[in-house]
Amino acid sequence: MSLTNRTESANRTPLTGERVLMAAVEFADEHGIVALSMRKLGEALGVEAMSLYNHVANKEELLDGMVNSVFSEIALPSSADGWKKAMRQRATSTRRALSRHPWAIALMQSRVKSGPATLRHHDAVIGTLRDAGFSIVMTAHAFALIDSYIYGFAQQEASLPFQAGEVTAEVAEMFVQQMSPEEYPRLTEFAVEHVLKADYDFGLEFDFGLELILNGLEQMCASE
Repeated sequence: MSLTNRTESANRTPLTGERVLMAAVEFADEHGIVALSMRKLGEALGVEAMSLYNHVANKEELLDGMVNSVFSEIALPSSADGWKKAMRQRATSTRRALSRHPWAIALMQSRVKSGPATLRHHDAVIGTLRDAGFSIVMTAHAFALIDSYIYGFAQQEASLPFQAGEVTAEVAEMFVQQMSPEEYPRLTEFAVEHVLKADYDFGLEFDFGLELILNGLEQMCASE
């Protein structure tokens, strides 16, 4: 739907806090978080920016709500599934949410005020690890390590010059032109024989790395 059509539709729909939040998420998905302002959000909704303050106190509260909205999209882990399966599913769900909302990568761990979906998420992760026998200290280690991997991978994936599984001939040629096989033999081999293959998908590396982390945590927890 075009911005004009969205604005016309907005004019016919009463403004609510939920609509403001959904519009902000949609705006950030399309234009990036840096471009988001109360004025531009008001324009997208077809209202004056001042009208938004009847539903959010300020931009900081808006950002808090947007982050909480992204957390609400992530599947909560459950102790009933076994901690490794639960952490695997939660990691995959988080990565998918961040793929839909790449602007959230930098915000999800930085907000001071957490919403209910955010708190439920963190509580479920900690509860799953504690129920599995992780000590408080090991739970802290595991939570930090897994999240660092998820967010780091999502950030790296979002910054790739091509979409996962879509290494085009143009991109491949660009990479090859920058490398001299004589000067960079191993890099050339790695690029030509692996990365620049038509079926290469950087996203597949996620499961490999995650499994290493979960197996390592399992060993560490067993040796405590």
